[in-house]
This record gives sequence, structure tokens and C-alpha cells, in this order.
Amino acid sequence: MQFTRRDTLVMGAGAAIATFMPLQAFADLVEDETDTFADGGAVSDGGVEVTAPEIAENGNTVPISVSAPGAVSILVLASGNPQPRVIEFGFGPRAGSSSASTRCRLAGTQNIIALAKMADGSVMRGTAAVKVTIGGCGG
Repeated sequence: MQFTRRDTLVMGAGAAIATFMPLQAFADLVEDETDTFADGGAVSDGGVEVTAPEIAENGNTVPISVSAPGAVSILVLASGNPQPRVIEFGFGPRAGSSSASTRCRLAGTQNIIALAKMADGSVMRGTAAVKVTIGGCGG
């Protein structure tokens, strides 16, 4: 079987589309989770502190912590995971602080997004970028 130049270009374009299509699907999942958590309201940047390593040598256990003074709940999302919802923390009126930490699995280099719902119903957002290396070589 011989391929013409046109056949090669069409297959290459199809491969490129198939490669980048999941990224858009993941972005749509994050947007859907954000809209659901915010009840369709506006989300403002700031007010949430997300602490995560800049470089994670092992994507299986990445430590993260989030803090949002005055929050009643915090949702953590991993933008590049097939299932972006990592965890949701709830804080009652007797909570000493609105902060928590956990470890999560990351499928690759991506952003950690934390959404905090405040007592007045407003929603704040904070992000942190995490670069996941393969084999711990730092590259």
C-alpha cells in the first residue's frame, strides 16, 4: 500500500486533532465543575492561597494545601486530569481556620485550581502550576 502526500497530510492532521482534543475536553470538565460549585455565579481571582511544589518528581503523590479565610467550603481541581475533581473540604462555624492539606495524583504538568465559597455566597479562585517530571530527572 502506498501513501500519497495528501494521504500523509490528512493522517497527520487527524493525529494532531486527536492529540489536542482531550485537552479541550478536560478544560470543559473544569469549567463545568466551576459553574456547578459557583451555582452559575461569578468567580473572582484572589482570596485563596494554594501551596504546591513547582516541580513534582512523582505525579502519584503531590502534596497540596489550600487556605481561604472565611470560606465555608473549598473545592480543589486538577485541570489536566481525566477526572478534575480532587476533593471538596467543608468548614463549619466552629472551624478554627479554613485551611486544609492533602496529597493528590496528577496525570502530568498542569494547574491546581482551588475554588472557595465564602459565607456571603461569593466564590474566589486561586491557582498553582505544578510541573510533573518523569523519572525524577527534573527535565
